Amino acid sequence: MPFKPDDAILPLTPISFEILLALVDGGQHGYAILQAVERRLDHRLPLRTGTLYRALARLVDEGLIVEAASDPADERRRLYRLTAAGRRAARAEAERLADQVAAARAHKLLPGDRR
Repeated sequence: MPFKPDDAILPLTPISFEILLALVDGGQHGYAILQAVERRLDHRLPLRTGTLYRALARLVDEGLIVEAASDPADERRRLYRLTAAGRRAARAEAERLADQVAAARAHKLLPGDRR
């Protein structure tokens, strides 16, 4: 695979970033990822099963996550985990978003910012 800078994949889609966030602390199966995203976002970002699995396949193809072994509790469930490249991409995306938030704060666009 040819060398690509870590930020070459940026910006990540909101769904991709949420999936990477859900996997930061360890591998999970698809439904657990879906629940983690819904719980974190309180349903503000609708995530349907088909959308999730297409995004998971794309992240696998991009080398940001891998399919790990099956879930021992249920062999039909595939587990996904973050790769080192996926962790770097998630960090780079978080830094990119933090920079955008800092710019929005500088322009007093967020609640609580005083003009």
